[in-house]
Amino acid sequence: MWMTPKRSKMEVDEALVFRPEWTQRYLVVEPPEGDGALCLVCRRLVASTRERDVRRHYEAEHEYYERYVAEGDRAALVERLRQGDMSLSTLLTPEEKAARAGLGLCRLLALKGRGWAEGDFVHQCMEILLKEVLPEHVGVLQRINLSPEITRQRILSIDSNLRCQLFNRARQFKAYSLALDDQAFVAYENYLLVFIRGVGHDLEVQEDLLTIINLTHHFSVGALMSAILESLQRAGLSLQRMVGLTTTHTLRMIGENSGLVSYMREKAVSPNCWNVIHYSGFLHLELLSSYDIDINQIVNTISEWIVLIKTRGVRRPEFQSLLTESESEHGERINGRCLNNWLRRGKSLKLIFSLRKEIEAFLVSVGATTVHFTDKQWLCDFGFLVDVMNYLQELSEELQTSKVFAASAFDHICTFESKLNLFQRHIEEKNLTDFPAFKEVVDELKQQYKEDQKIFDPDRYQMVISRLQKDFERHFKDLRFIKKDLELFSNPFNFKPEYAPISVRVELTKLQANTSLWNEYRVKTLGQFYAGLPAESYPIIKGVAYKVASLFDSNQICEKAFSYLTRNQHTLSQPLTDEHLQALFRVATTEMVPSWDDLVRGINEANL
Repeated sequence: MWMTPKRSKMEVDEALVFRPEWTQRYLVVEPPEGDGALCLVCRRLVASTRERDVRRHYEAEHEYYERYVAEGDRAALVERLRQGDMSLSTLLTPEEKAARAGLGLCRLLALKGRGWAEGDFVHQCMEILLKEVLPEHVGVLQRINLSPEITRQRILSIDSNLRCQLFNRARQFKAYSLALDDQAFVAYENYLLVFIRGVGHDLEVQEDLLTIINLTHHFSVGALMSAILESLQRAGLSLQRMVGLTTTHTLRMIGENSGLVSYMREKAVSPNCWNVIHYSGFLHLELLSSYDIDINQIVNTISEWIVLIKTRGVRRPEFQSLLTESESEHGERINGRCLNNWLRRGKSLKLIFSLRKEIEAFLVSVGATTVHFTDKQWLCDFGFLVDVMNYLQELSEELQTSKVFAASAFDHICTFESKLNLFQRHIEEKNLTDFPAFKEVVDELKQQYKEDQKIFDPDRYQMVISRLQKDFERHFKDLRFIKKDLELFSNPFNFKPEYAPISVRVELTKLQANTSLWNEYRVKTLGQFYAGLPAESYPIIKGVAYKVASLFDSNQICEKAFSYLTRNQHTLSQPLTDEHLQALFRVATTEMVPSWDDLVRGINEANL
């Protein structure tokens, strides 16, 4: 059990009941089914009936209606919204409509990874369209400015708005964790992405990009540490609330004495703080030990084949699916590191394995070497690598399901480790049932050579699996340290009190005897259950819930950033300031919606 911090006076839980005064205050009504609050403006259902959630929706989406402050005007506004004859567009001035449209288009350009200059092209397309279809509305475009400089400024404004929203929420975090990714930039290794996952009083999880750090300017670990602390300070967060640290498995992150993790843990130690939980390799699981598994530089050899196909075999129909997938992953630019990382994803390697006969024929036709196709060991290594990387990719996809909490993610990891133990035994017995590609190669070689000839050496592949087992054990050992906390969080009513730490046994016994809480646990999600758990009655269990919920349970946000980069390498390789790069990645990875009213107000004030 983590060391419990000193208790602080907890807020009294709000009643989960709709209040009639919210109708005029936040423009919501109670829905017919009685759950949540129905917004009269956008007709969306706010699932929670806590006032903070209703207020947050109103302030983020419909703050424009604050201009109707007089009691009579407010009542008339509610009545018109009830009748459905009033929308936001009828209230906006032409200048405000143009500003909102311009901001929305700039955000779309950022989401799609388009360059600043493409705003002018979009403007021209819209002008042609309106001239042909709605010529009377062409004049509207004169108010929409999509010049490169304006597009840059507006994307920065959107980033600033999203960052302010994140910082406002971060100040309410009961606990948070960081994810440090220095492997997402496959084209050039000079940036560190810092993601944050925080949990508020009501167990609402917030995952977002905190900052991007230029490693060229922060080369030393001390400089990196200072940059991260500065970002946390701007967000109003102290290290005393940090629970977990998720990193890649690079030397910069996990070096035994000089890695960033060691520095962070030293800084986070204090009498009122628990030990920081660290696990690495979680963010890009397909790269974990991939260089150890890559026997005889198989991936490098296949990379050369792909380059040849892209330059000399692009018209061949048998390679169309391969080229389409590779271009969707890393664009049309050939980049060695990006190509190698793409190949280490199980599906890609599996596709190339299925085309090996066609690739061999192509290499012969262009006069390239085909010596690998007559090398028994190389072919066996190829099949084995395909199967292992495919299993790693499947695990990585399982870990991309967000908001299931770390206990579920740890279960997937433990299951995979059990698979590795099974693989060890099967390889020793020369049973290749779990290795379909490897088995296919061995069967082909047995037909080609004499039956009594030795095809592969089991010890060679057992050693590779053993290295992978040791890596999993090392990278996720901290999760094993808190295994009881994870089990207690995920299944509190079946967790035996005698196995729990002494500090939590009384609360756990009382919880398991509470029939009404048991009924809630059965029908609600874990997040909803712990959000409604009275903090004054169960402070220690609630504290454990905050900590466990704040741990990264998914690599989804890192995968978003990685995919955005690989799809838009050409745009992102253009000269960009660190500020603009951060803005693009924040827009691409966040689930928050910009506060358009605030942004429009800022544009209007700037034009005064």
